[in-house]
Amino acid sequence: MKNNEMKLGIIPDDEIQAGRTTDIYFLRTEEVLIQKGVNPRVVAEVIITGGGWTVLAGLEEVAHLLAGKDINVYAMPEGTVFYPYEPVLRIEGRYLEFARYETPLLGYLCHESGIATKAARIKLLAGDVPVISFGTRRQHPALAAIIERCAYLGGMDGVSNVAGADRIGLEPAGTMPHSLMICFGDQKEAWKAFDEVIAKKVPRICLCDTYYDEKTESILAAETLGESLHAVRLDTPTSRKGDFRQIIEEVRWELDARGYKDVGIFVSGGIDEEAVVELRDLVAGFGVGTCVSNAKSIDLALDIIERDGEPCAKRGKRGGKKQVYRGPGTIRAANDVIRLAKEAPPKDKVPLLQPMILDGNIVADFSFSLEEARKRVQEQIKVIEGAPIL
Repeated sequence: MKNNEMKLGIIPDDEIQAGRTTDIYFLRTEEVLIQKGVNPRVVAEVIITGGGWTVLAGLEEVAHLLAGKDINVYAMPEGTVFYPYEPVLRIEGRYLEFARYETPLLGYLCHESGIATKAARIKLLAGDVPVISFGTRRQHPALAAIIERCAYLGGMDGVSNVAGADRIGLEPAGTMPHSLMICFGDQKEAWKAFDEVIAKKVPRICLCDTYYDEKTESILAAETLGESLHAVRLDTPTSRKGDFRQIIEEVRWELDARGYKDVGIFVSGGIDEEAVVELRDLVAGFGVGTCVSNAKSIDLALDIIERDGEPCAKRGKRGGKKQVYRGPGTIRAANDVIRLAKEAPPKDKVPLLQPMILDGNIVADFSFSLEEARKRVQEQIKVIEGAPIL
């Protein structure tokens, strides 16, 4: 396909499956090894060597990427919290079976784990306050389903992208854009039209910072919709200046003074961890966008750590096929045990690396992976020690 034919900039599945989305040096490596008749049986593992705890995501795509290859693959379950130097995925087989797939494999895991980890951190800090993913406008539209899936997996309570929500079986959540008010030229007319047209199951959350200050528009919205009003949304970026918490406190005071104590305040606009901590005691919900959708990728790497049955590793990595064991209680790095796979397992701990592909066939059950992974994340962050470093 020529560049000028890529109208939407999307590489199709068949090219990914064929290993075309790889770095050229892997194809050159294949050429050299084939010409010289070198194709050792290896064990390779995926790890990070720095940072704090991370949420693993992207395994289902990796499983379909590697299916049909003459290899065995073991992995931690989707949604597992892991730490530096713990192998999250292990491949066993002839090197040429998977060499060219290192680039897309890491692309899946690094990108998706980054989004899921950031979402988990945000939700951990938000506690019982709902958090909605608003960030797909900050990324390529082809990634919408991946972003929303990972945001939801990490713990967000809802997602706004229509196609993204559809792919993961959710109803999209959201409020209204400034353009609605601008098209009407009048906030009251826009809010009333929304209330008249949109299905009643959709909460009436009025955006209240289009033309006037947040306090004035919030009072106006409450007076316009009355009991129909569920919440007001303040989408106040830092460019507007002022103290956001003080603005919210002012809006809350004025609504309460007029008898609108049941009207919540939903906030968006540049929300990150710091903002969540500062505002979580005041608000009824957060819309979090760029912070999660553009989360820093996790710096996972794939390395050969055994060749023809003998431990080997480049400098900075630890040779030998390994297993990770975890017991009950608080989740922290010191409680996990990494041992060579041939060594006896520690007592009262279970192995985290489980079969995902055996003899080229996917054996892991991904049929309910999203809800199971989300539940796994929620259970782990309740007992986790420390905060992730991204």
